[in-house]
Amino acid sequence: MLSSTTIQIVKSTAPVLAVKGEEITTHFYKTLFSNHPELLNIFNHANQKKGRQQTALANTIYAAATYIDQLEVLLPAVKQIAHKHRSLVVKPEHYPIVGDHLLKAIKAVLGDAATDEIIAAWGEAYGAIADVFISVEKEMYETAAQQTGGWEDFKNFEVVEKVEESELITSFYLKPSDGSHVPSFIPGQYITIRTSIPGEMNFYNRQYSLSDASNGEYFRISVKKEKGVPDGVVSNYLHDQVEPGHTLEVTAPAGDFILETKQDTPVFLISGGVGITPLLSMLKTIAKEQPSRPTTFIHASRNGSVHAFKDEVRETIDLMENGKKLFVYENPLEEDIRLGAFHEQGYITEKMFKAMNIDKDTLYYVCGPVPFMKFIISMLGKLGVAEENIKYEFFGPFIDMKKEEAVVK
Repeated sequence: MLSSTTIQIVKSTAPVLAVKGEEITTHFYKTLFSNHPELLNIFNHANQKKGRQQTALANTIYAAATYIDQLEVLLPAVKQIAHKHRSLVVKPEHYPIVGDHLLKAIKAVLGDAATDEIIAAWGEAYGAIADVFISVEKEMYETAAQQTGGWEDFKNFEVVEKVEESELITSFYLKPSDGSHVPSFIPGQYITIRTSIPGEMNFYNRQYSLSDASNGEYFRISVKKEKGVPDGVVSNYLHDQVEPGHTLEVTAPAGDFILETKQDTPVFLISGGVGITPLLSMLKTIAKEQPSRPTTFIHASRNGSVHAFKDEVRETIDLMENGKKLFVYENPLEEDIRLGAFHEQGYITEKMFKAMNIDKDTLYYVCGPVPFMKFIISMLGKLGVAEENIKYEFFGPFIDMKKEEAVVK
């Protein structure tokens, strides 16, 4: 248990971290990777370059300081982060390294203001928080390893099929290289893919949602080819270089953005772009296990050329007793209009939701680009949907859409 003096010091320094947080975390990551370059095999390099991880960690530190005397308040966030850590194979021996460099970063940025007493208090607080993470993650590692077909860290999987789903999204079907059983997973979960890319010094890790229902035969991930400045290193490598027969290292399924399957509450699955992937897994699971459950699947896309899985969604909805779908195209092609491939043009609007008789007790699952999710979540709130009935997933360091703050994920 933390001393009252430590709690007082940590809470009193929280406002300083709110101002200096990103400066501290930027210094932290720079020195961490300089002294321990092997940790580059764990972290997402793209999130580092874009500053996402620095912002996320800064806000997490601030939250920890604010609630240092009520760590139970942080437990939901801890579990969410722990899923990411377990999937990336973060281990107990990493925590002392991180703690040492974090304290040094606080001292370097705050200078004389970071007295020995303050650094000692933060060291004690970090130790307590690290113990919570280690304990939660230990249980997650054990669960992953003990399930049928499970394993603890990375395992070799072979790409057995590669399917182009749209101009931007390609699916990869994965089976264990040793022919062993594929463990079950909860719809909405993800796996980590680790790969060595020719010409690159470090391993690359990326977490991809499982886009099919659990079936015991294979995992399916569906990857968007990220084009920009720079292009997505891993997504482009997978699209351009990885073919059937290629081996990828995979961790067991993880994540807490999951479908509630123990009740038959009506469900709305709302996605934009590649955010369709975890929601498709949910839809197919409902069709297989709860075909009478009222389910509405809404997907927003630019047009039919980049709309993945439209036929798969239609076929799945047709198997359901109370399934509905709504495709919204921002700029439909002439072919989309001719084929009647979509239901609404433009963007998802409040008017559309009102026409569907939104029920505040329904469960709403949302996944897609950040602006899309902010709009949908805000709109649902205005329509009277309780916060606890809105579930969402963001690809990357987690962003709290309600507070518009980032916390590490």
